[in-house]
Amino acid sequence: MEHAPLIDPFARPISYLRMSVTDRCDFRCTYCMAEHMQFLPKKELLTLEELDRLASAFIGLGVRKLRVTGGEPLVRRDIMTFFRSVSRHLDTGALEELTLTTNGSQLARFAPDLAALGMRRINVSLDTLNPEKFAKITRWGRLEQVMQGLQAAKAAGLRVKINSVALKGFNEDELFDLIHWCGEEGFDLTFIEVMPMGDLGEEDRLDQYWALDDMRARIATRHPMVDLAERTGGPARYVKLTDTGQKIGFITPLTHNFCESCNRVRVTCTGELFMCLGQEDNADLRAPIRMAPDDDGPLIDTIRAAILRKPKGHDFDYSRQSIAGQMTRHMSHTGG
Repeated sequence: MEHAPLIDPFARPISYLRMSVTDRCDFRCTYCMAEHMQFLPKKELLTLEELDRLASAFIGLGVRKLRVTGGEPLVRRDIMTFFRSVSRHLDTGALEELTLTTNGSQLARFAPDLAALGMRRINVSLDTLNPEKFAKITRWGRLEQVMQGLQAAKAAGLRVKINSVALKGFNEDELFDLIHWCGEEGFDLTFIEVMPMGDLGEEDRLDQYWALDDMRARIATRHPMVDLAERTGGPARYVKLTDTGQKIGFITPLTHNFCESCNRVRVTCTGELFMCLGQEDNADLRAPIRMAPDDDGPLIDTIRAAILRKPKGHDFDYSRQSIAGQMTRHMSHTGG
């Protein structure tokens, strides 16, 4: 039974793992991190070897897609050692896809190596094409560095999807610029509603909230669109712009529940397994990893027990103009 697939209480197979490899980042995006973050002590983080062991255990239990997240995963020291090691599961066919969510700052350096080990596509977080606005929202970032990284990714043959957080009063006026630019570059584009994660100080999440229904209506004033039936088990719902042929995704965790087909779980860089992004319940996987360095039995037992607690859905709700279900942890801790 050890290698029987992971099935949650609602008969959903767990085939997708999002794994954070660091809580650190070279940006301080205002909706994700406080400017002066207290990062975790190194001893609390899983080592690269422990991350590999954890990923391999999930792959042995039926995970077919592994997405590596952060913080910014490419700032983790020696992270390519982990990618090269875990890519062996691509070679055997046990893993169908190894992918990455990144801010793009390090892609000029790493894109050729990522493509060489079998990575085929990446997600890049980018909310604005304006250098001044980019510097403001990322606090520490430089748009030119990201643009160079995106060109390096294209040159390496990586398929790029841009993830853009919809922020009222910030990038509303760039809606069509972003769509046009992605079309020109051959990038897919997904818009994401801002999420109620963590205490970020001066930023008021309700003031930033831009409902994607409104965005979609604005897009329709210029581009005819059709809904696509495409489902990945994830939160995005896709449309096709019939005049340009572009595919655009909308992730709307707050206005539309996307949980019925959820096939994924998340592991933080400290080994906490979250069965749902919008629930606090989690399981400690670091303890069984360190308790039994040469035996994955306790780790697998812990994973199986946790999956039996995976909830049917989450509790995010902005409808009463207060943030019900607000999470206490930062997005950078859970890995998006």
